[in-house]
Amino acid sequence: MEFYRKIQPKLQEWRHYNSRKPLILRGARQVGKTTAVNEFGASFGQYIYLNLEKPKDVAHFEDYKDINELTQRIFFAHNKSTQKLADTLLFIDEIQERPKVMNLLRYFYEELPELCVIAAGSMLESLFDHQYQFPVGRVEYYVLRPANFEEFLHANQETAALEIINTIPLPDYATDRLFDLFHTFALIGGMPEIVKQYALSIDLKSLQRYFQSIINSYLDDVEKYAISSAQGQYLRFVIKSMFSVAGSRIKFENFANSNYKSKDMGESLRTLEKAMILNLAYPTTHHTLPLLPDYKKSPKLHILDIGLLNHFVGLQLEILSKKELSGVYQGAMIELLVGQEIKSTQYESLEPLHFWVRDKKGSDAEIDYLLNFNGKLIPVEVKSGKIGKLKSLLMYMDLAPHTMAVRVYGGKLSIDTVTTPKGKEFKLLNLPYFLSFKMYEYLGWFENYIQKEVK
Repeated sequence: MEFYRKIQPKLQEWRHYNSRKPLILRGARQVGKTTAVNEFGASFGQYIYLNLEKPKDVAHFEDYKDINELTQRIFFAHNKSTQKLADTLLFIDEIQERPKVMNLLRYFYEELPELCVIAAGSMLESLFDHQYQFPVGRVEYYVLRPANFEEFLHANQETAALEIINTIPLPDYATDRLFDLFHTFALIGGMPEIVKQYALSIDLKSLQRYFQSIINSYLDDVEKYAISSAQGQYLRFVIKSMFSVAGSRIKFENFANSNYKSKDMGESLRTLEKAMILNLAYPTTHHTLPLLPDYKKSPKLHILDIGLLNHFVGLQLEILSKKELSGVYQGAMIELLVGQEIKSTQYESLEPLHFWVRDKKGSDAEIDYLLNFNGKLIPVEVKSGKIGKLKSLLMYMDLAPHTMAVRVYGGKLSIDTVTTPKGKEFKLLNLPYFLSFKMYEYLGWFENYIQKEVK
């Protein structure tokens, strides 16, 4: 079975741009890039799929005179008509296997603009040397990440939940049922193969081998990423140990209690970040734009998918036994999942999320996420419990030049008026965990609510 991915409307939007450029679809292996483009290709009169891991598809690019001859050769081999360029999608998958092909995208743009061209691959930057540069200004980029909660509901045919979750504001009566569904989603995560297998079997035990298969595929890819046998060893260590420190602030030196040096671990972590297997989220001390991360401070390690974390750290039983997700893994699991959900619909951004720390020596004030919304840096805390315990949030709001803050928690949608210890009044949006993927939509609703109240 396949299930609906929310990137489809974005792909249709790209298709109809007046000055459309070839699209490079980024994303870690096994997040569903090929499946998403195959589904998109079904909306065209003609669809051509090339996989550059296959010699017969690579052969098209070995000897040709110009881009027009290359196109005619590809169309002929696939029994397609060049008279229908405007209704054809050409998909070049695993493009990292042949770096020279990347440079050809500029010629598709310049000489055959009516042809829709998508390329996909992993580790693109790291696999190119200085001879093969991205065709800057001649291509555009989308990013595909693991499925979010809404896509999980699609896969499981939860039609009533899908209808109500897209109602803003969400009615209170839907909260308990959506929390139950989200609990399952939090357990298995959003890797498409896992979501599909769960939807087919509704059997959590059957998913174990699929989780292991995914991580094995990343370990197998190390040979493609590593420039030496030593770096291969470092990369394997990071992949195997990243789950144990996910959600924590890390040091490169002695990463995950190893004896490895900062330089070796730093290079390995950044390599896997380019592969989109993990993200390094750096803090900022700012409360106004621009959002400037401080790369001298320790980053937090975010991993690709929460389901992988739950499997490899062994959190499934803890999640099943607890009703409140903020109590799992000292709160790190739900914090990471909220971040994963926020990023899930940001198809045009490779930028990781950032968090806030107080710019004062010895201070431990920290806010989980800081989001740029309509020129404001909105603080987002992932925490249940009483509002008075949100000390870092109250501290930030005393500094912020606006009155909007968000608490993501295990309760109902609501808005509170809060006063800081210094006397500043602000509005706090209390957002249920399961609405994290709609964060920016709810920020728009929240802002309108405040503006109407002022009037």
